[in-house]
Amino acid sequence: MTELYETQRAMRQMRQQAMQRGVIAILDIGSSKIACLVLRFDGSSRLSEDNSIGSLAGQSGFRVIGAATTRSRGVQFGEVTSMQETERAIRTALQAAQKMAEIRVDHVIACFSGASPRSYGLDASVDLEGQVVTENEVARVLAACEVPEYGAGREVLHAQPVNFALDSRSGLIDPRGQLGQSLSVDMHMLTVDGDVIQNLVHCIKRCDLELAGIASSGYVSGISALVEDEQELGAACVDLGGGATSVSVFMKKHMIYADSVRMGGDHVTSDISMGLGIPASNAERIKTFYGGVHATGMDDREMIEIGGDTGDWEHDRRTVSRAELIGIMRPRVEEILEEVRARLDAAGFDYMPSQQIVLTGGGSQIPGLDGLASRILGHQVRLGRPLRVHGLPQAATGPGFSSVVGLCLFAAHPQDEWWDFDIPVESYPAKSLKRAVKWFRDNW
Repeated sequence: MTELYETQRAMRQMRQQAMQRGVIAILDIGSSKIACLVLRFDGSSRLSEDNSIGSLAGQSGFRVIGAATTRSRGVQFGEVTSMQETERAIRTALQAAQKMAEIRVDHVIACFSGASPRSYGLDASVDLEGQVVTENEVARVLAACEVPEYGAGREVLHAQPVNFALDSRSGLIDPRGQLGQSLSVDMHMLTVDGDVIQNLVHCIKRCDLELAGIASSGYVSGISALVEDEQELGAACVDLGGGATSVSVFMKKHMIYADSVRMGGDHVTSDISMGLGIPASNAERIKTFYGGVHATGMDDREMIEIGGDTGDWEHDRRTVSRAELIGIMRPRVEEILEEVRARLDAAGFDYMPSQQIVLTGGGSQIPGLDGLASRILGHQVRLGRPLRVHGLPQAATGPGFSSVVGLCLFAAHPQDEWWDFDIPVESYPAKSLKRAVKWFRDNW
Protein backbone atom coordinates (compact mmCIF):
# COMPACT_ATOMS: atom_id res chain seq x y z
CA MET A 1 0.00 0.00 0.00
CA THR A 2 2.76 2.39 0.99
CA GLU A 3 4.64 1.78 -2.24
CA LEU A 4 1.66 2.41 -4.51
CA TYR A 5 0.65 5.43 -2.46
CA GLU A 6 4.08 6.96 -3.10
CA THR A 7 4.00 5.94 -6.78
CA GLN A 8 0.62 7.60 -7.27
CA ARG A 9 1.88 10.76 -5.58
CA ALA A 10 4.96 10.82 -7.80
CA MET A 11 2.77 10.39 -10.89
CA ARG A 12 0.53 13.29 -9.87
CA GLN A 13 3.59 15.54 -9.50
CA MET A 14 4.90 14.37 -12.86
CA ARG A 15 1.57 15.22 -14.50
CA GLN A 16 1.81 18.77 -13.18
CA GLN A 17 5.37 19.11 -14.49
CA ALA A 18 4.28 17.84 -17.90
CA MET A 19 1.42 20.34 -17.97
CA GLN A 20 3.81 23.14 -17.10
CA ARG A 21 5.94 22.10 -20.05
CA GLY A 22 2.71 22.23 -22.01
CA VAL A 23 2.51 18.81 -23.70
CA ILE A 24 1.49 15.29 -22.68
CA ALA A 25 0.48 12.05 -24.44
CA ILE A 26 -2.73 10.15 -23.74
CA LEU A 27 -2.74 6.39 -24.30
CA ASP A 28 -5.72 4.02 -24.34
CA ILE A 29 -4.38 0.47 -24.28
CA GLY A 30 -7.29 -1.66 -25.50
CA SER A 31 -7.63 -5.24 -26.69
CA SER A 32 -8.55 -4.33 -30.26
CA LYS A 33 -6.86 -0.94 -30.74
CA ILE A 34 -4.30 1.31 -29.11
CA ALA A 35 -5.18 4.99 -29.40
CA CYS A 36 -2.75 7.81 -28.73
CA LEU A 37 -3.46 11.55 -28.56
CA VAL A 38 -0.94 14.32 -27.99
CA LEU A 39 -2.32 17.26 -26.00
CA ARG A 40 -1.00 20.79 -25.84
CA PHE A 41 -1.96 22.81 -22.79
CA ASP A 42 -2.14 26.57 -22.95
CA GLY A 43 -1.65 28.85 -19.95
CA SER A 44 -5.35 29.00 -19.11
CA SER A 45 -5.50 25.30 -18.21
CA ARG A 46 -2.82 25.72 -15.57
CA LEU A 47 -4.53 28.76 -14.17
CA SER A 48 -7.89 27.00 -14.14
CA GLU A 49 -6.58 24.36 -11.77
CA ASP A 50 -8.31 25.99 -8.88
CA ASN A 51 -7.85 24.55 -5.47
CA SER A 52 -11.27 23.01 -4.97
CA ILE A 53 -11.99 19.40 -4.18
CA GLY A 54 -14.12 17.20 -6.31
CA SER A 55 -16.04 17.47 -9.49
CA LEU A 56 -14.70 17.71 -13.00
CA ALA A 57 -14.18 21.15 -14.39
CA GLY A 58 -14.93 22.27 -17.92
CA GLN A 59 -12.78 21.00 -20.75
CA SER A 60 -11.02 24.24 -21.65
CA GLY A 61 -7.31 24.68 -21.63
CA PHE A 62 -6.01 22.01 -24.02
CA ARG A 63 -6.20 20.99 -27.62
CA VAL A 64 -5.37 17.76 -29.44
CA ILE A 65 -2.39 18.33 -31.75
CA GLY A 66 -1.62 14.71 -32.66
CA ALA A 67 -3.75 11.55 -32.94
CA ALA A 68 -3.13 7.99 -34.08
CA THR A 69 -4.53 4.51 -33.63
CA THR A 70 -3.06 1.13 -34.39
CA ARG A 71 -4.27 -2.43 -34.14
CA SER A 72 -3.62 -3.72 -30.66
CA ARG A 73 -1.29 -6.66 -30.23
CA GLY A 74 -0.40 -8.63 -27.16
CA VAL A 75 -3.44 -7.41 -25.16
CA GLN A 76 -6.30 -9.71 -24.12
CA PHE A 77 -9.26 -8.86 -21.85
CA GLY A 78 -7.69 -5.39 -21.52
CA GLU A 79 -4.50 -6.87 -20.01
CA VAL A 80 -0.96 -7.16 -21.42
CA THR A 81 -0.23 -10.77 -22.41
CA SER A 82 2.82 -10.24 -24.64
CA MET A 83 5.20 -7.49 -23.54
CA GLN A 84 7.11 -7.18 -26.84
CA GLU A 85 4.03 -7.08 -29.07
CA THR A 86 2.30 -4.48 -26.89
CA GLU A 87 5.48 -2.39 -26.70
CA ARG A 88 5.72 -2.43 -30.51
CA ALA A 89 2.06 -1.40 -30.90
CA ILE A 90 2.41 1.44 -28.34
CA ARG A 91 5.55 2.73 -30.10
CA THR A 92 3.76 2.63 -33.48
CA ALA A 93 0.79 4.66 -32.22
CA LEU A 94 2.97 7.09 -30.27
CA GLN A 95 5.37 7.74 -33.18
CA ALA A 96 2.49 8.42 -35.57
CA ALA A 97 0.84 10.83 -33.09
CA GLN A 98 4.17 12.60 -32.44
CA LYS A 99 4.78 12.93 -36.18
CA MET A 100 1.39 14.59 -36.65
CA ALA A 101 2.02 16.88 -33.64
CA GLU A 102 5.60 17.58 -34.78
CA ILE A 103 6.81 17.31 -31.20
CA ARG A 104 8.45 14.68 -29.00
CA VAL A 105 6.57 13.58 -25.90
CA ASP A 106 8.10 12.05 -22.76
CA HIS A 107 5.13 11.89 -20.38
CA VAL A 108 2.09 9.74 -20.87
CA ILE A 109 -1.19 9.11 -19.04
CA ALA A 110 -2.68 5.68 -19.71
CA CYS A 111 -5.94 3.82 -19.22
CA PHE A 112 -6.86 0.15 -19.51
CA SER A 113 -9.99 -1.96 -19.06
CA GLY A 114 -8.96 -5.22 -17.37
CA ALA A 115 -7.40 -6.14 -14.01
CA SER A 116 -10.66 -7.26 -12.30
CA PRO A 117 -11.65 -3.93 -10.65
CA ARG A 118 -13.47 -4.02 -7.30
CA SER A 119 -15.29 -1.11 -5.70
CA TYR A 120 -15.55 -0.28 -2.02
CA GLY A 121 -17.43 2.46 -0.18
CA LEU A 122 -15.57 3.84 2.83
CA ASP A 123 -16.69 6.46 5.32
CA ALA A 124 -15.34 8.27 8.37
CA SER A 125 -16.07 11.14 10.72
CA VAL A 126 -13.85 13.41 12.86
CA ASP A 127 -14.61 16.06 15.50
CA LEU A 128 -13.61 19.61 14.59
CA GLU A 129 -14.17 21.32 17.95
CA GLY A 130 -15.80 24.23 16.15
CA GLN A 131 -12.75 25.19 14.09
CA VAL A 132 -12.53 26.06 10.40
CA VAL A 133 -11.99 23.10 8.05
CA THR A 134 -8.52 23.22 6.49
CA GLU A 135 -6.45 20.86 4.37
CA ASN A 136 -5.34 19.15 7.61
CA GLU A 137 -8.88 18.29 8.66
CA VAL A 138 -9.62 16.86 5.23
CA ALA A 139 -6.46 14.73 5.47
CA ARG A 140 -7.49 13.66 8.98
CA VAL A 141 -10.96 12.51 7.97
CA LEU A 142 -9.60 10.65 4.92
CA ALA A 143 -7.03 8.93 7.13
CA ALA A 144 -9.83 7.89 9.50
CA CYS A 145 -11.56 5.81 6.79
CA GLU A 146 -11.55 2.11 7.59
CA VAL A 147 -9.67 0.51 4.72
CA PRO A 148 -10.99 -2.97 3.94
CA GLU A 149 -8.84 -6.08 3.69
CA TYR A 150 -8.81 -6.07 -0.11
CA GLY A 151 -6.51 -9.08 -0.47
CA ALA A 152 -2.91 -9.81 -1.35
CA GLY A 153 -1.79 -8.90 -4.84
CA ARG A 154 -4.36 -6.10 -5.18
CA GLU A 155 -3.55 -2.41 -5.45
CA VAL A 156 -5.60 0.76 -5.01
CA LEU A 157 -6.03 2.50 -8.36
CA HIS A 158 -8.49 5.24 -7.37
CA ALA A 159 -9.43 6.53 -3.90
CA GLN A 160 -11.68 9.55 -4.23
CA PRO A 161 -13.68 11.53 -1.68
CA VAL A 162 -17.14 11.69 -3.25
CA ASN A 163 -19.17 13.44 -0.54
CA PHE A 164 -18.43 15.60 2.50
CA ALA A 165 -20.81 16.43 5.32
CA LEU A 166 -20.45 19.11 7.99
CA ASP A 167 -22.72 18.36 10.93
CA SER A 168 -26.11 17.71 9.30
CA ARG A 169 -25.27 19.31 5.93
CA SER A 170 -24.42 16.60 3.41
CA GLY A 171 -23.52 16.81 -0.28
CA LEU A 172 -20.69 19.33 0.13
CA ILE A 173 -18.15 19.38 -2.68
CA ASP A 174 -15.45 21.23 -0.75
CA PRO A 175 -15.81 21.78 3.01
CA ARG A 176 -12.63 23.85 3.40
CA GLY A 177 -13.08 27.28 4.93
CA GLN A 178 -16.39 26.31 6.54
CA LEU A 179 -17.19 25.93 10.24
CA GLY A 180 -18.73 22.98 12.02
CA GLN A 181 -18.47 20.52 14.90
CA SER A 182 -18.00 17.32 12.93
CA LEU A 183 -16.67 16.52 9.43
CA SER A 184 -17.67 13.30 7.61
CA VAL A 185 -16.57 11.89 4.29
CA ASP A 186 -17.76 9.17 1.94
CA MET A 187 -15.04 7.76 -0.26
CA HIS A 188 -15.00 5.45 -3.25
CA MET A 189 -12.00 3.13 -3.51
CA LEU A 190 -11.20 0.99 -6.54
CA THR A 191 -8.72 -1.87 -6.30
CA VAL A 192 -7.25 -3.81 -9.21
CA ASP A 193 -5.01 -6.81 -9.79
CA GLY A 194 -1.48 -5.57 -8.94
CA ASP A 195 0.36 -7.76 -11.47
CA VAL A 196 -1.68 -6.41 -14.38
CA ILE A 197 -0.84 -2.83 -13.36
CA GLN A 198 2.86 -3.65 -12.92
CA ASN A 199 2.99 -5.23 -16.40
CA LEU A 200 1.38 -2.16 -17.91
CA VAL A 201 3.75 0.20 -16.08
CA HIS A 202 6.74 -1.90 -17.14
CA CYS A 203 5.56 -1.94 -20.77
CA ILE A 204 5.25 1.86 -20.85
CA LYS A 205 8.71 2.26 -19.27
CA ARG A 206 10.15 -0.03 -21.99
CA CYS A 207 8.83 2.47 -24.54
CA ASP A 208 11.10 5.14 -22.93
CA LEU A 209 8.11 6.98 -21.50
CA GLU A 210 7.41 8.40 -18.06
CA LEU A 211 4.02 7.41 -16.67
CA ALA A 212 2.30 10.53 -15.32
CA GLY A 213 -1.02 8.93 -14.46
CA ILE A 214 -3.13 5.81 -14.81
CA ALA A 215 -6.90 5.34 -14.79
CA SER A 216 -9.50 2.65 -15.33
CA SER A 217 -11.23 2.98 -18.68
CA GLY A 218 -14.68 2.60 -17.10
CA TYR A 219 -14.01 5.79 -15.15
CA VAL A 220 -12.72 7.85 -18.06
CA SER A 221 -15.42 6.58 -20.47
CA GLY A 222 -18.06 7.77 -18.02
CA ILE A 223 -16.42 11.20 -17.85
CA SER A 224 -16.72 11.66 -21.61
CA ALA A 225 -19.88 9.73 -22.57
CA LEU A 226 -22.24 10.84 -19.77
CA VAL A 227 -23.65 14.34 -20.06
CA GLU A 228 -23.46 16.64 -17.04
CA ASP A 229 -27.01 15.92 -15.82
CA GLU A 230 -26.41 12.18 -15.97
CA GLN A 231 -23.19 12.48 -13.95
CA GLU A 232 -25.04 14.62 -11.41
CA LEU A 233 -28.35 12.73 -11.03
CA GLY A 234 -27.00 9.21 -11.43
CA ALA A 235 -26.25 7.05 -14.46
CA ALA A 236 -24.28 4.01 -15.54
CA CYS A 237 -21.80 3.94 -18.40
CA VAL A 238 -21.28 0.61 -20.18
CA ASP A 239 -18.20 0.70 -22.42
CA LEU A 240 -18.29 -2.25 -24.82
CA GLY A 241 -14.68 -2.69 -25.85
CA GLY A 242 -13.02 -5.42 -27.89
CA GLY A 243 -11.82 -7.73 -25.13
CA ALA A 244 -13.63 -6.38 -22.05
CA THR A 245 -16.75 -4.42 -21.16
CA SER A 246 -16.31 -1.76 -18.47
CA VAL A 247 -19.19 -0.75 -16.21
CA SER A 248 -19.14 2.42 -14.10
CA VAL A 249 -21.80 4.21 -12.06
CA PHE A 250 -21.70 7.98 -11.50
CA MET A 251 -23.57 10.16 -9.02
CA LYS A 252 -23.06 13.79 -7.96
CA LYS A 253 -20.34 14.02 -10.67
CA HIS A 254 -18.25 11.27 -9.06
CA MET A 255 -17.71 7.64 -9.92
CA ILE A 256 -19.13 5.54 -7.08
CA TYR A 257 -18.82 2.04 -8.56
CA ALA A 258 -16.80 0.27 -11.26
CA ASP A 259 -16.47 -3.28 -12.53
CA SER A 260 -15.72 -5.08 -15.76
CA VAL A 261 -16.89 -8.10 -17.73
CA ARG A 262 -14.21 -10.17 -19.47
CA MET A 263 -16.08 -10.20 -22.78
CA GLY A 264 -16.51 -7.74 -25.61
CA GLY A 265 -16.89 -7.24 -29.35
CA ASP A 266 -13.96 -9.54 -30.20
CA HIS A 267 -15.91 -12.45 -28.70
CA VAL A 268 -18.81 -11.74 -31.05
CA THR A 269 -16.33 -11.69 -33.97
CA SER A 270 -14.80 -15.00 -32.92
CA ASP A 271 -18.29 -16.59 -32.69
CA ILE A 272 -18.96 -15.48 -36.30
CA SER A 273 -15.52 -16.77 -37.36
CA MET A 274 -16.15 -20.20 -35.82
CA GLY A 275 -19.82 -20.39 -36.81
CA LEU A 276 -19.15 -19.65 -40.49
CA GLY A 277 -15.66 -21.19 -40.68
CA ILE A 278 -13.99 -17.98 -41.90
CA PRO A 279 -10.91 -15.99 -40.81
CA ALA A 280 -11.37 -13.41 -38.02
CA SER A 281 -10.67 -10.49 -40.40
CA ASN A 282 -13.59 -11.55 -42.64
CA ALA A 283 -15.80 -12.09 -39.60
CA GLU A 284 -15.01 -8.57 -38.35
CA ARG A 285 -15.91 -7.08 -41.76
CA ILE A 286 -19.20 -9.00 -41.95
CA LYS A 287 -20.07 -8.03 -38.36
CA THR A 288 -19.38 -4.35 -39.08
CA PHE A 289 -21.32 -4.14 -42.35
CA TYR A 290 -24.18 -6.58 -41.83
CA GLY A 291 -24.37 -7.35 -38.10
CA GLY A 292 -27.37 -6.83 -35.86
CA VAL A 293 -29.35 -8.32 -33.01
CA HIS A 294 -32.97 -8.16 -34.30
CA ALA A 295 -33.97 -10.36 -37.24
CA THR A 296 -37.01 -9.46 -39.35
CA GLY A 297 -38.65 -11.39 -42.22
CA MET A 298 -36.52 -9.37 -44.65
CA ASP A 299 -33.33 -10.76 -43.13
CA ASP A 300 -34.12 -14.31 -44.29
CA ARG A 301 -33.95 -13.05 -47.88
CA GLU A 302 -30.91 -10.77 -47.55
CA MET A 303 -27.92 -12.89 -48.53
CA ILE A 304 -24.36 -11.95 -47.54
CA GLU A 305 -21.34 -13.10 -49.53
CA ILE A 306 -18.89 -14.58 -47.07
CA GLY A 307 -15.91 -14.35 -49.43
CA GLY A 308 -12.50 -15.79 -48.72
CA ASP A 309 -9.27 -16.66 -50.43
CA THR A 310 -8.76 -20.32 -49.61
CA GLY A 311 -8.55 -21.16 -53.32
CA ASP A 312 -11.52 -23.53 -52.95
CA TRP A 313 -14.01 -21.93 -55.36
CA GLU A 314 -17.12 -23.49 -53.80
CA HIS A 315 -15.99 -22.60 -50.27
CA ASP A 316 -15.15 -18.99 -51.16
CA ARG A 317 -18.43 -18.33 -53.00
CA ARG A 318 -20.67 -19.27 -50.05
CA THR A 319 -23.46 -16.98 -48.92
CA VAL A 320 -25.30 -16.75 -45.61
CA SER A 321 -28.58 -15.02 -44.77
CA ARG A 322 -28.47 -11.99 -42.49
CA ALA A 323 -30.91 -13.82 -40.19
CA GLU A 324 -28.32 -16.61 -39.72
CA LEU A 325 -25.64 -14.03 -38.93
CA ILE A 326 -27.89 -12.39 -36.33
CA GLY A 327 -28.60 -15.86 -34.92
CA ILE A 328 -24.86 -16.29 -34.29
CA MET A 329 -24.32 -12.78 -32.85
CA ARG A 330 -27.33 -12.37 -30.60
CA PRO A 331 -26.62 -15.08 -27.95
CA ARG A 332 -23.15 -13.63 -27.21
CA VAL A 333 -24.46 -10.04 -27.06
CA GLU A 334 -27.20 -11.22 -24.68
CA GLU A 335 -24.61 -13.00 -22.53
CA ILE A 336 -22.50 -9.82 -22.25
CA LEU A 337 -25.57 -7.75 -21.33
CA GLU A 338 -26.70 -10.34 -18.73
CA GLU A 339 -23.24 -10.06 -17.11
CA VAL A 340 -23.51 -6.24 -17.14
CA ARG A 341 -26.92 -6.54 -15.50
CA ALA A 342 -25.44 -8.72 -12.72
CA ARG A 343 -22.77 -6.05 -12.09
CA LEU A 344 -25.38 -3.26 -11.91
CA ASP A 345 -27.52 -5.34 -9.53
CA ALA A 346 -24.46 -5.84 -7.29
CA ALA A 347 -23.98 -2.05 -7.31
CA GLY A 348 -27.55 -1.47 -6.09
CA PHE A 349 -28.25 0.49 -9.27
CA ASP A 350 -32.02 -0.04 -8.87
CA TYR A 351 -31.99 2.12 -5.74
CA MET A 352 -30.60 5.18 -7.49
CA PRO A 353 -32.87 8.19 -7.99
CA SER A 354 -32.12 8.23 -11.73
CA GLN A 355 -31.39 5.06 -13.68
CA GLN A 356 -30.15 6.12 -17.08
CA ILE A 357 -27.74 3.73 -18.82
CA VAL A 358 -25.39 4.93 -21.55
CA LEU A 359 -23.79 2.44 -23.96
CA THR A 360 -20.53 3.45 -25.55
CA GLY A 361 -17.33 1.86 -26.89
CA GLY A 362 -16.66 0.35 -30.32
CA GLY A 363 -18.95 -2.63 -29.63
CA SER A 364 -21.96 -0.38 -28.99
CA GLN A 365 -22.35 0.28 -32.73
CA ILE A 366 -24.19 -2.98 -33.49
CA PRO A 367 -27.60 -1.94 -34.95
CA GLY A 368 -30.51 -2.49 -32.54
CA LEU A 369 -28.24 -2.94 -29.52
CA ASP A 370 -29.85 -0.13 -27.51
CA GLY A 371 -33.29 -1.76 -27.75
CA LEU A 372 -31.99 -5.18 -26.72
CA ALA A 373 -29.95 -3.63 -23.89
CA SER A 374 -32.99 -1.73 -22.63
CA ARG A 375 -34.94 -4.99 -22.43
CA ILE A 376 -32.20 -7.00 -20.70
CA LEU A 377 -31.01 -4.25 -18.35
CA GLY A 378 -34.53 -3.09 -17.56
CA HIS A 379 -33.76 0.63 -17.79
CA GLN A 380 -33.66 3.45 -20.31
CA VAL A 381 -30.63 3.04 -22.55
CA ARG A 382 -29.09 5.53 -24.95
CA LEU A 383 -26.00 5.34 -27.15
CA GLY A 384 -23.24 7.71 -26.06
CA ARG A 385 -20.46 9.37 -28.01
CA PRO A 386 -17.52 11.16 -26.41
CA LEU A 387 -17.61 14.89 -25.73
CA ARG A 388 -16.18 17.11 -28.43
CA VAL A 389 -12.72 18.34 -27.52
CA HIS A 390 -10.56 20.96 -29.22
CA GLY A 391 -8.60 19.69 -32.21
CA LEU A 392 -9.90 16.09 -32.12
CA PRO A 393 -9.88 14.63 -35.66
CA GLN A 394 -13.27 13.60 -37.06
CA ALA A 395 -12.10 9.97 -37.20
CA ALA A 396 -11.68 9.94 -33.40
CA THR A 397 -15.15 11.20 -32.46
CA GLY A 398 -16.97 7.85 -32.52
CA PRO A 399 -18.05 5.81 -29.48
CA GLY A 400 -14.87 3.71 -29.73
CA PHE A 401 -12.94 6.78 -28.55
CA SER A 402 -14.91 7.51 -25.36
CA SER A 403 -12.15 6.31 -23.05
CA VAL A 404 -9.28 8.15 -24.76
CA VAL A 405 -11.28 11.42 -24.84
CA GLY A 406 -12.28 10.91 -21.19
CA LEU A 407 -8.61 10.40 -20.37
CA CYS A 408 -7.86 13.85 -21.86
CA LEU A 409 -10.41 15.38 -19.46
CA PHE A 410 -8.97 13.33 -16.59
CA ALA A 411 -5.49 14.65 -17.43
CA ALA A 412 -6.60 18.26 -17.56
CA HIS A 413 -8.90 18.21 -14.52
CA PRO A 414 -8.14 15.28 -12.23
CA GLN A 415 -10.50 14.71 -9.33
CA ASP A 416 -8.95 14.75 -5.90
CA GLU A 417 -7.61 11.47 -4.62
CA TRP A 418 -6.29 10.27 -1.29
CA TRP A 419 -2.69 10.87 -2.24
CA ASP A 420 -3.31 14.58 -2.92
CA PHE A 421 -3.61 15.17 0.82
CA ASP A 422 -0.82 14.87 3.31
CA ILE A 423 -1.98 11.70 5.03
CA PRO A 424 0.57 9.75 7.08
CA VAL A 425 0.72 6.33 5.42
CA GLU A 426 0.91 4.48 8.77
CA SER A 427 -2.56 5.71 9.63
CA TYR A 428 -4.24 3.32 7.18
CA PRO A 429 -5.99 0.72 9.34
CA ALA A 430 -7.25 -2.47 7.71
CA LYS A 431 -10.64 -3.22 9.17
CA SER A 432 -14.14 -4.11 8.12
CA LEU A 433 -15.07 -4.60 4.49
CA LYS A 434 -17.74 -2.30 3.11
CA ARG A 435 -18.74 -3.00 -0.48
CA ALA A 436 -19.59 0.10 -2.49
CA VAL A 437 -22.87 1.84 -2.94
CA LYS A 438 -24.83 1.23 0.28
CA TRP A 439 -23.86 4.62 1.63
CA PHE A 440 -25.07 6.76 -1.23
CA ARG A 441 -28.59 5.41 -0.72
CA ASP A 442 -28.45 6.68 2.86
CA ASN A 443 -26.73 9.99 2.15
CA TRP A 444 -28.43 11.31 -0.98
